[in-house]
Amino acid sequence: MTSEIEQLSCQELVELVTDYLEGTLPDADRLELERHLETCDGCRRYVEQMHTTIVLTGEARSLDLAPEAEETLLAAFRDWKSG
Repeated sequence: MTSEIEQLSCQELVELVTDYLEGTLPDADRLELERHLETCDGCRRYVEQMHTTIVLTGEARSLDLAPEAEETLLAAFRDWKSG
């Protein structure tokens, strides 16, 4: 995924959060994601909100999105994060 020098970006975290919350993320990726959460309040809140949503709905499901729709959502998150 990323080298030890590079840090996981917020966008990469968003792409991995479902696997992380489902416990299916490989250990190395999980550790890198958790290191990112230690320093990024926005992503920490995002993961907490996703976890709460999953608990309240009883399950985590990936949405079947067209690549264009996924990119639009990711762009919106980037814009929100930088704003």
